Amino acid sequence: MINRIRDIRKEKGLTLAELAEACDPPTTAQTIGRLETGMRNLSIKWMDRIATALDIDPEMLVRSEKAGHPQVIATLARTGAEALSDTKDAILATDLGSEGALVVLAVDYPHGEYRPGDQLWLRQLDPADSARAINRDVLVPKKGGRYAFGRLIDRQGDLLGVLPPGQGQKQDVIKSPAWLAVAEMLVRKL
Repeated sequence: MINRIRDIRKEKGLTLAELAEACDPPTTAQTIGRLETGMRNLSIKWMDRIATALDIDPEMLVRSEKAGHPQVIATLARTGAEALSDTKDAILATDLGSEGALVVLAVDYPHGEYRPGDQLWLRQLDPADSARAINRDVLVPKKGGRYAFGRLIDRQGDLLGVLPPGQGQKQDVIKSPAWLAVAEMLVRKL
């Protein structure tokens, strides 16, 4: 898991050994080093211990200070992707790196491999870069505050062809979208 333990530890002027000693119960500098580099999994228990030692909220260990919290902007309902009247925070608070804003599609109705309760994190792209998203799941804004969601199967000029998930669906053609967002991560509650 990408984390900010090292950055925050250095901002606070602590060594690996000092942070290890500040944990309750104390641990080793080697363990902290492995957690920082991702060589060891950063569990919720470890997040709580380290955050307490650093005197910060645990979510700060996995969220970038620069990045805004990704927002759920649409839901995948029975009839397809629908815009939300009010956005809300995504399940996770993390920065996946890379360029382009993150947006989130909440799944309310099962579609293909997506289950109710899932959140699909998508990275916004300029339509000129849509060739990178061919044969991947995308969310594309349509006129009237609506969205098209599905597999990007075709791109011709300023037209994008999106095939919704599920059987028997017809291709949705969107002309000159302001942006598109390609699926990067599926978040599923256990």
